[in-house]
Amino acid sequence: MAGDHAREVPKVSDAVKNLGFAATAKIDGDWSVERVLDQVSDGPSLATGSTSPLPFFHLLERLKTTQREGWRRFGISSCESISDHMYRMSILTFMTPPALAARIDVNRCIKMCLIHDMAESLVGDITPVDGVAKPEKNRREAATMDFISSGLLGNVYGGVPGRELREIWQEYEDSQTPESLYVHDIDKMELLLQMYEYEKRGNHEIDLGEFAYVATRITLPEVKEWADELLKEREAFWSEREHVQGNKGVDGGVEDDVRQQQNEYYENE
Repeated sequence: MAGDHAREVPKVSDAVKNLGFAATAKIDGDWSVERVLDQVSDGPSLATGSTSPLPFFHLLERLKTTQREGWRRFGISSCESISDHMYRMSILTFMTPPALAARIDVNRCIKMCLIHDMAESLVGDITPVDGVAKPEKNRREAATMDFISSGLLGNVYGGVPGRELREIWQEYEDSQTPESLYVHDIDKMELLLQMYEYEKRGNHEIDLGEFAYVATRITLPEVKEWADELLKEREAFWSEREHVQGNKGVDGGVEDDVRQQQNEYYENE
């Protein structure tokens, strides 16, 4: 019987093999949402003005299939997606220490975790070393959020969900409220976790200590406590082996130009 034998994996094309990941559109010259939509294969399904949320649902798939570029720069080709990152951020926020939870709106923070990188569905994951100036990065992301909130969701349920998405995203970008400051810290904490986890699975073959820099930008004591514990765990893992201690500054092994790019990228965050 057919059930008695293991199913043979069908032979498929490279295009099918790579369906789990979507390439970020490469735009020469001035970047715009319209030019990105002209390039991406799912552009036609992202029709504006619909009263249905389906075009927005289709856009969200790009967050599942767009990889976090910082890891790819170190040769980790099958790395986490943007959605992977935002999902764990939301769970970290769910675990907010009680004393801090009493001072902030945790549910709003969870929403912010799930929204803050939504623009990367079309912009892609721009890292500190990609050479895109912070104002230009902000412009692209704001244009994408306008497209989502007004174009895709403007006529959906009276436009209420779209306006809320845009408002929460802007709150994160402005970094003025206790909730936004906390989510910025959670963003960095999740990065630190992934950094160390890749190092562990790499069995000392890959040193991602450059990313430890973000620990120096964490502001809330509750998140600093988590980060300090993690970095101690990382130091024990590396033990006597030479490794990059990005949280120790340039002397820790991070090049001056990279540190400058990091400082500019994380300014006001």
